[in-house]
Amino acid sequence: MGIDFDDLKNKAQDLVEEHGDKIEGGVEKAGDFAKKRFGHAEQVDQVVDKIQDAIPDRPSAGQAGADDK
Repeated sequence: MGIDFDDLKNKAQDLVEEHGDKIEGGVEKAGDFAKKRFGHAEQVDQVVDKIQDAIPDRPSAGQAGADDK
């Protein structure tokens, strides 16, 4: 019996879609911490932006799956 990676991937995608706003907030807090601790604000902001861009926006009612990439 092995790990069903497709099922694991689907569950992760569902969680990201359901809790994307919380994840974005956590990424923002982590970025703020990194800037205070290590500096390099411009680079940290770029990474935070890229991570947040990778998090899908919640689909509007009736549009679930319309923007799958």
